[in-house]
Amino acid sequence: MMSNCNCTPNSNCTKCSGNLAIGLLAGVAIGAAVGMLFAPHKGTVLRKIVRRKGEDIVDEVAETIEDQISQFSDTVTGKLESLKDDLMSKFASVTGNINS
Repeated sequence: MMSNCNCTPNSNCTKCSGNLAIGLLAGVAIGAAVGMLFAPHKGTVLRKIVRRKGEDIVDEVAETIEDQISQFSDTVTGKLESLKDDLMSKFASVTGNINS
């Protein structure tokens, strides 16, 4: 699947980040499946190992999602602050021109 994203390497493109997360999850799933096929442990031990690994993966994914949400929130907050400052400046300019 080719991405139509034309971002630069340091642009924090959310589309590319989503593709990266999907690719990482797919890689983890494939790795786990191959690992089970060649596992030297019996079923009960293997299930415990898989459960622990699954919990670790869930924790890592949750942390990644939290980081992405935080980064998005910071970006939006910064842009809203900039917009507010621009609007306040233009408002002051307009009201200054009216009072003159």
